[in-house]
Amino acid sequence: MTEIQEKTLPLILDGKDIIAQAKTGSGKTVSFSLPIILKLNVKQFRIQSLVLAPTRELASQVAQELRKLARYKHNVKILELCGGVPYRPQVNSLFHGAHILVGTPGRILKHLKEGNIKFDDLNTLVLDEADKMLDMGFLEDMSEIISYLPKQRQTLLFSATFEENIQSISKDIMRNPVSIKVDSLHNENIINEKYYKVENENKTPLISTLISTFKPESILIFCNMKIKCDEVADDLYDLGFDVLTLHSDLDQKQRDEVLLMFSNKSYPILIATDVASRGLDIDDISLVINYDLANDEKVHTHRIGRTARAGKKGMAITLCNSYDSENMIDYNDILNKKTSFDDVTVLEDDVSFKLRAPYRTIFVNGGKKDKVRAGDLLGALTGTIGLSKDDIGKINIFNFCSYVAIKEDMFDKALDGLNNNRIKGKYYKAYGK
Repeated sequence: MTEIQEKTLPLILDGKDIIAQAKTGSGKTVSFSLPIILKLNVKQFRIQSLVLAPTRELASQVAQELRKLARYKHNVKILELCGGVPYRPQVNSLFHGAHILVGTPGRILKHLKEGNIKFDDLNTLVLDEADKMLDMGFLEDMSEIISYLPKQRQTLLFSATFEENIQSISKDIMRNPVSIKVDSLHNENIINEKYYKVENENKTPLISTLISTFKPESILIFCNMKIKCDEVADDLYDLGFDVLTLHSDLDQKQRDEVLLMFSNKSYPILIATDVASRGLDIDDISLVINYDLANDEKVHTHRIGRTARAGKKGMAITLCNSYDSENMIDYNDILNKKTSFDDVTVLEDDVSFKLRAPYRTIFVNGGKKDKVRAGDLLGALTGTIGLSKDDIGKINIFNFCSYVAIKEDMFDKALDGLNNNRIKGKYYKAYGK
């Protein structure tokens, strides 16, 4: 077990309300998901648990983890209720009932106000990334949702930071909560932090040098503005790099697709605003680059926490212009860390190094509603088309489509084979992404 699991699971299983401080990537989702599944009465087809999360990405990851853990129980229904997706299908799903709801405050509240949700049988409330929800202005929505819930329930609050607003909200919604605090937000032994003084016009050329010097496999670059994300992406593309961008101009389907292709290693670089600084469930980002300095030390901490997840090592590099340098020192003073700026001139630019994604993604226009399963695609690729299992990466199945990561040198063979062979007796159209 991870430290947060070891400290919280016995208390949660004992029915205690808890306030837990846990960094992202610490295993906290399992800490609250296991008890939810264990106490679930499957025969009682009513909502028994509610998990609130700040973003759709995080809610989706929580729901996915719950489904994995619930596999040993028959007919457990877990619903995601988030904005950015059609409302009416959610109403239909709620009409047919569910055991567990995972969602964002705005969409949950909308369903409540329209009478689509009844919480009479709810026994567990989880506030995941509670500090982020408060930062995003969800306090009113959260309070209104909680007013609909039974007073006799277990409440679990997970937060990356312990702020006064967390303590104040806990007094109103929890019963004698036990506070659990993991000693450090991030293990400095596994995150190698570096800082470089560089003016804005020289940042993008320096990124190319950093990549060829440290030779990372996957890179997450943070910018403060979406227009800067696009500018940096264009500049890096001109330098020969394959990049993706993630910011608020993308609709939800596009955001989901970007995250999927980055996580399945079809693109080596993702450039994002802080919409991605929490809830990214990707364990092997080897380098995080702060192109722009974060707006405060908390956001900085969450950004660098995207690397060195699940016990792996990683590197975080912050690029500071003349104005940023003092702010970076202030951030680290608050975090009780030293700031030592590295010398740009000693970087060893290896021009022979080429950053390449090991996989490419194939889109298939068949999914769960067509009875297409991951095993069906795997069987077609290995049995009919003749690929090795090692040539196939992650397979993601959605309601009406699927995504398959294929080793780059086998991509053309896989794409041609999927377009010219049946899957479960039916032809599906496949496209390269």
